[in-house]
Amino acid sequence: MSNRLNPRSLKLGNAGTPLPPAPTSMLVLAALAVLSCAPAVAQQYPSRAIRLLVGSAAGGAVDISARVVGKKLSESLGQPVVIENRIGASGNIALGAVAKSPPDGYTLLMTSSVIALPSLFPNITFNATKDLAPISLVAIGPSLLVSHPSLPVKNVQQLIAFAKVRPKQVVYGSAGFGTLTHLPMELLMSSTGIDMTHVPYKGGSLSIVGLLSGEVHVLFSSLPGALSHVKQQRLRALAVSTAKRSSALPDVPTIAEVAVRGFDTSSWYGIVGPAGIPKPIVDLLSTEAAKIVRSREVREGFVRDGFEPEGTTPAAFAAFIRSEINKYEEIIRRSNIKPVE
Repeated sequence: MSNRLNPRSLKLGNAGTPLPPAPTSMLVLAALAVLSCAPAVAQQYPSRAIRLLVGSAAGGAVDISARVVGKKLSESLGQPVVIENRIGASGNIALGAVAKSPPDGYTLLMTSSVIALPSLFPNITFNATKDLAPISLVAIGPSLLVSHPSLPVKNVQQLIAFAKVRPKQVVYGSAGFGTLTHLPMELLMSSTGIDMTHVPYKGGSLSIVGLLSGEVHVLFSSLPGALSHVKQQRLRALAVSTAKRSSALPDVPTIAEVAVRGFDTSSWYGIVGPAGIPKPIVDLLSTEAAKIVRSREVREGFVRDGFEPEGTTPAAFAAFIRSEINKYEEIIRRSNIKPVE
């Protein structure tokens, strides 16, 4: 059975039934305006390829998730889902491109934390909570604090002690300013009084390359981005960022356990589109995304990488984004991080 929406199911009203006598001419005009929109809303979706943008480089965790979900979404909807990497401005270039796209369901974004950080980017030309339509939270999991084997530390306590007596000498990488590989380190520094030097890269995969090559000494990474290197002993796992340990690395402690009480940040991925996408299309995309991330194949892949599949409703994802905005505004305030001018 095809998963495309049936044009008949998208009618805004029963166009075949005569309208009741309108009490005023204004109501008549309003009713006619609604009916005139019906053909545009009711056309069959999707009838062509869908673009799924990613705001970071190919090979990173967000990109990998987009390709896994995009492939399955293409199969279920019967149209190609084309992954497009729009790198730059910590993901805001991709966010801005989607926010300004026609709200027809053909331009979507696999986003992450940057959507929850409007206070860091006061000069962006869109409003993330007003100009974007949440569709579904895809997956959530911890960030992994990893170090290069040449750094003489084996756990986060030793990292803190090492950095305290060497201000600015320890260099940490990130996937970009304001990402969820940058802010946890700022929180760790402000909570422990250490001072390290930041080197932002244009994506998580590039930051891992920088760590492997020794350009930086330590960084936070998504589990999928670092896990294989940890297992091959090319990188050393120091701690995870969430309140609970990861099932993928059960022997690696949380930062909250051993260093900073209450420390709790996570990596997450979700699908959004431009505000104004017709609700039936949003609901279809959300339903299909939930089926995909909860399917045995995709779920097992996420769990293996230390992520919990989610597949939420649009309303639940919107509430999650609001809670993340509140949380990171507090982290930004506590860490005294200056907005990008």
